[in-house]
Amino acid sequence: MGSPKWPPTCDITIPFLLCLVLLLLQSSVSSVVLVGLRKQQQQRSHSSSNRRPMMLRGNQSSCALFTGSWVRDETYTPIYQSSTCPFIDAEFNCQMFGRPDTDYLKYRWQPENCQIPRFNGVEFATRMRGKSVMFVGDSLGRNQWQSLVCMIAAGLPPSSPIQGPTGGDPLYTVRFLEYGVSVSFFRAPYLVDIDSVQGKRVLKLDDIRGNGNAWTGVDVLSFNTGHWWTHKGSLQGWEYMEAGGNLYEDMDRLVAMERGLRTWGRWVDANIDPTRTRVFFQGTSPTHYNPSEWNSGAISRAAAMSSNSKSCYGETMPMPMMGTGTSGTYMYPDQMKVVEAVLSSMNPPAPFLLDITMLSEMRKDAHPSIYSGDLTPEQRAKPDHSADCSHWCLPGLPDTWNQLFYTALFFLH
Repeated sequence: MGSPKWPPTCDITIPFLLCLVLLLLQSSVSSVVLVGLRKQQQQRSHSSSNRRPMMLRGNQSSCALFTGSWVRDETYTPIYQSSTCPFIDAEFNCQMFGRPDTDYLKYRWQPENCQIPRFNGVEFATRMRGKSVMFVGDSLGRNQWQSLVCMIAAGLPPSSPIQGPTGGDPLYTVRFLEYGVSVSFFRAPYLVDIDSVQGKRVLKLDDIRGNGNAWTGVDVLSFNTGHWWTHKGSLQGWEYMEAGGNLYEDMDRLVAMERGLRTWGRWVDANIDPTRTRVFFQGTSPTHYNPSEWNSGAISRAAAMSSNSKSCYGETMPMPMMGTGTSGTYMYPDQMKVVEAVLSSMNPPAPFLLDITMLSEMRKDAHPSIYSGDLTPEQRAKPDHSADCSHWCLPGLPDTWNQLFYTALFFLH
């Protein structure tokens, strides 16, 4: 992880006074450089004209990494193809299961005021040589894990040996043997433990020791949770919650999530050495089941709500940018407010928030919808009841998450 180069280039992209301040403070201000990599994945030399000096304050940067827009780019191509990556679950493999359009693959994320590097599988494996990466959480973490192993594999020579996935629920691992790199997924949708007590599943909001044992010694940890806290009925993953030694049949779900996340935060503070392990937390991944959330203007929200459409089925374009960047008028989920409160209370350096929520909110077009191997022909004939508008096609949006993950891991310090 190379040191940033000083002084920054003062050009028309950087106001002169800001550049002067950067130069004066270079001995005390932590800075990073994002390098615009060329399309060739093996390319190592970078043009200095593509560099953007940035100042970091915690997870915040003048680059505004997670604020920007989706740009349609006919020259943009996925790093891998679904037909050539064996690691993709059927439920994420939209092209294999009949999705007729590919426009959703023609959008690249453009941050508001900087360039980000194109993912390079060889560089990832080389920098991570002998190390381990683990995604921990629910199926959105699995979505990102499978994206990352496909992206790494696509950049390596065909002769480079790959092992996996090995293991089984809850832990799956892919190994890139030439580099000694392992990339794993550990299924823990609530992060905290679930135990069986007299045949009943008990969600232990104050206990994470069982799951945490599997996370120790990992070099890069990326956590996510969110969707399962809202599940009810047959989708609910527990019969009782336990907090403070008491059992509850239910409680306010945001309160429960915060208590569980604070248990996770205490575990990270007590068990993770930040000089050895990098910790990330993935923002809440949005769903797109209600067309009234994106139909406006020519189609009123009232009309959208009264129509027969009740899913993301048939959506082929991102939402338009509203306001400035991704902030606009989109609703910031309450779950993210809980995440931010917990992260801000943790020992420094706090886990890096991979804040993909709002940029993903715009991608109503990128879900599997009915193009999932898990669906029967009868289910596909009823998209309003069967479309998957929670997960994401691969290749697709999670590749952007991993490009930002790659940027934060190697280019932000």
